[in-house]
Amino acid sequence: MDELTLLGRIAIWALPVIFAITVHEVAHGWVASKLGDNTARNLGRLTLNPISHMDLLGTVIVPVVLLFLGGFMFGWAKPVPVNWNNLKNPKRDMVYVAIAGPLTNLLMAVAWGAIMKIGFLLGASNEFISTPLIYMGYAGIFINAVLMMLNLLPILPLDGGRVLAGLLPQKISYEFSKLERFGFPILVAIIAFGWLSKILGPPVYFLQTSIFKIFGI
Repeated sequence: MDELTLLGRIAIWALPVIFAITVHEVAHGWVASKLGDNTARNLGRLTLNPISHMDLLGTVIVPVVLLFLGGFMFGWAKPVPVNWNNLKNPKRDMVYVAIAGPLTNLLMAVAWGAIMKIGFLLGASNEFISTPLIYMGYAGIFINAVLMMLNLLPILPLDGGRVLAGLLPQKISYEFSKLERFGFPILVAIIAFGWLSKILGPPVYFLQTSIFKIFGI
């Protein structure tokens, strides 16, 4: 993918990034609605329209800058609002709502793997179609793998932190939840010191290669 121009790379990555980020958020809201909280539904956030979920910084600026710099690709959308008090069993259901996002990214990574395989099957005789499918398939696998692993980090307010808080005993969970205000500074420090790629690199690579093996790529 290195031979692509910046404009070409943006064209290839745009759809996978937008889908990865927006569907992740919709998954949170959809599961929450099934468990008793209709906050996201009432605010019109259970939609695949990316404009409803777009965060100028996280959905546009950061991914484009990282793409230009060739860095570790990630981004974010506006979080879907969830009122935990409306859930039937807040502590337990928090786990289901939180894990829905990363699981959705896993499913999308597999789906992009299938698209990439279709591209290879079409071959050189249909290069006008096959090449974009291969490139977009790879981009889709990568960005979903990154978002999945990033969100599974046990840091609040990331999904992994929510899951951990829901699984811990009540008293320990309460104390752990107090650390949420430090979550963003910790994440910024991890990125600033270049630790993010070292932390996420191995599991992202494992997931990528596993999908490649599944589809014989």
